[in-house]
Amino acid sequence: MSKTSSTSKMPGYMSRSSLKKGIGDRTVRFRCGLQNTILDVLRARGWQEVTGDNSDWDFYWCDREWLKENYDHIYLPEHVKICHFRNHFELTRKNLMVKNLKRMRKQVEREQGKIEAASFDFFPATYELPSEYHIFVEEFKRNPGVIWIMKPIAKSQGKGIFLFRKLKDITDWKKGEYQREPDPNKEAPEAYVVQRYIENPYVVGGRKFDLRVYVLVTSYSPLKAWLYRGGFARFSNTRFSLDAIDDTYVHLTNVAVQKTAPDYDPEKGNKWSMQQLRRYLTAKHGMEAVAKMFTQMDDIFIKTLQSVQKIMINDKRCFEMYGYDILLDTNLKPWLLEINASPSLTASSKEDYELKCGLLDDVLNVIDLENRLTGKEKHVGAWDLIWDDGPVMGDEGGIDCMNATTYTTNSFLGCHMDRKKQLRQLFKTLQAAKKT
Repeated sequence: MSKTSSTSKMPGYMSRSSLKKGIGDRTVRFRCGLQNTILDVLRARGWQEVTGDNSDWDFYWCDREWLKENYDHIYLPEHVKICHFRNHFELTRKNLMVKNLKRMRKQVEREQGKIEAASFDFFPATYELPSEYHIFVEEFKRNPGVIWIMKPIAKSQGKGIFLFRKLKDITDWKKGEYQREPDPNKEAPEAYVVQRYIENPYVVGGRKFDLRVYVLVTSYSPLKAWLYRGGFARFSNTRFSLDAIDDTYVHLTNVAVQKTAPDYDPEKGNKWSMQQLRRYLTAKHGMEAVAKMFTQMDDIFIKTLQSVQKIMINDKRCFEMYGYDILLDTNLKPWLLEINASPSLTASSKEDYELKCGLLDDVLNVIDLENRLTGKEKHVGAWDLIWDDGPVMGDEGGIDCMNATTYTTNSFLGCHMDRKKQLRQLFKTLQAAKKT
């Protein structure tokens, strides 16, 4: 089977006939540092793949290490696009994310008062270790019996995470390195954050889950952010219990952790689509409660982005697709766990592959290297523009969310959309407008 015939059947793929050829009169040239779904999508798009450090390219889906090592040392034309902002870590490293949110909360309290600052209560009490160890100990002693969770600041996929109830449980990690003049012959402990564990997670069938939500930022100055309607819930493989805090299969929902469980089924996986979850929650709690929950999540997305807006190095060559990890508690309150700069693009099932192909193809549509858009679009595929130097108001275009009528902002997380149909209509309208 030819390359063209196989890739044209990929989920999420738009026919070449619906796309403008590329930049000007030539095909878009791309590099890709990953060997997973994004490479499939780029190839299916009909763009030209180039290799080698000296190759000219228009688009690069690079890893963070390449960005760190090369960005400041090479010439980049104005038109190129790269998938990370230079200091993305201000939002995606666990300790810096919390530091920036705490700073913004203090600023809001100083300028707008305590009531408005209270709207930042969407992340658990968090401290950086070892630098805030003594502050943490004071908080720990004020809350005896509470479970805490330790996380390395710069690792992913559940690596290095553990739960504890007693201070002695982190003695092996600490190793006495909190002295003012530590022994130079000893290796300093790895930097961690310690967070108060959410002990009342919402469970389905007795199993804990968290949400992976995608947010695309195409500019920080002014702030322009898109929210993807898809996403998914990731379930643990074992029924939730606070009696087994050492069991990672109970408490960590990362696919990298869960797929190592003895009874993990790779065909079924441990995921629900966001649409499935929204239908389930609506059936149990009603539309109003669920709409309120999703509105609170929107607030989390915007406040976190605003917390780094002034310190992020804005560059029109850069964009970022963040993977937000959100936990719901029994009151349907969303809690921010972390934000990922490189959310996994490896598919764990056929459904996951279809989701990620559509997600990534629509990222490329929003980035618009083919120069088809006007820049005023509020919907591109399944991406909805939620912030454009201010909140974006919703409309009725292509919306199907269980007859929801309470929306004011352009946010439809978990709502259905035929993204291929939306794209065909969008491009048809744009082409007609250019002819008139």
